[in-house]
Amino acid sequence: MLKFHPEGAKIILISTLITVLGIFGVDYLFHDSNIIICKVLQVVLLGFLVLILQFFRNPTRIAAISDNHVLAPVDGKVVVIEEVFESEYFKDKRLMVSIFMSPINVHVTRYAVNGIVKYSKYHPGKFLVAWHPKASEENERTTIVIENKVYGDILYRQIAGALAKRIVNYAEVGMTVIQGDDAGFIKFGSRVDLYFPIGTPINVKLGDKAIGNKTIISKK
Repeated sequence: MLKFHPEGAKIILISTLITVLGIFGVDYLFHDSNIIICKVLQVVLLGFLVLILQFFRNPTRIAAISDNHVLAPVDGKVVVIEEVFESEYFKDKRLMVSIFMSPINVHVTRYAVNGIVKYSKYHPGKFLVAWHPKASEENERTTIVIENKVYGDILYRQIAGALAKRIVNYAEVGMTVIQGDDAGFIKFGSRVDLYFPIGTPINVKLGDKAIGNKTIISKK
């Protein structure tokens, strides 16, 4: 059965009302005068609703829970694997894996590891395109650090894209979180960065398609 994320409930309801009213309104205005325009506009309205529904879909995925691996927190394309200086929390060099989500990807964020939330902070910011080099420092974003028994502290960062206007983050300091559970949502285009200790084995390569709760990013 197709499921939708609770964060999309309001938008889905409003979009459905707009679509239904629009279809009847277009039929009233154009049905007798120009049937072609009428049908084209109705198809466009239905297409708009389908896009909203697919964006907020929340497929059920059972995670293979283990402290010995890190799962992809989101669906998307692996666009960066490199050593970078992490200036907010660690303040040293880390190995970053970045997953870019297009508007057609599932946008649920899931916990990549088991552990205890040590840090969780929201940063307002710009809405640069998600693949922009400065997006991780200047865009709206949240930074979360989870202490895992095997990997130690793992940081992940939800980053808004050009279309995203709201990041939802469920992680609170002190929470015990379970790998695979919902961790939040980013509305309309975004990216998630994962930060590992230098030398951590990485099981994906640039260009790979990651599937949240399924793709193993790292394994020890």
